[in-house]
Amino acid sequence: MNEKIKLKKHIFLIGFMGTGKSSTSLELAGMLDVRQIEMDDEIVRENGMSISDMFECYGEEYFRDKETDLLRRIAGMEPAIISCGGGCVLRPENVALMKNCGTIILLTGEPETIYERVHRSQSRPILNGHMNVEYIAELMEKRRPAYEAAADLAVPSDGKTPGEVAREIIKLF
Repeated sequence: MNEKIKLKKHIFLIGFMGTGKSSTSLELAGMLDVRQIEMDDEIVRENGMSISDMFECYGEEYFRDKETDLLRRIAGMEPAIISCGGGCVLRPENVALMKNCGTIILLTGEPETIYERVHRSQSRPILNGHMNVEYIAELMEKRRPAYEAAADLAVPSDGKTPGEVAREIIKLF
């Protein structure tokens, strides 16, 4: 079905945590037969510590520096599907790097959907002590302008499987 699509540049999936970036990026990479890069996992592997530990030991700025360093390296790689961390677009430098070498697709979801998807997770340092729909909605609204400004395209993920979202993304190309 999708063998005819040849990826010419990266596809970056951005959005709030729990919008399906990781699972959709895996589906999309499989459908297009290209490499998938999970930025958070790559940073954890390279640093030998969890994101929560990085935040606790070195602060959020340290982690954001690691994201920027990784994006610089990704820019020189063969086209791939990249699942970005939820806060990756908060730095204008990161957005510029992504726009320069790829297409940025925003995955969206309702706060209630996000809560259902993430409330059992212990690896969401931004939500520590604030795991509720109201806080999620507030943080999503705070980040919305950055997501929308960075995105080339947007795809809602509520009520869809990762495969359905991936197929929607392919149709956009």
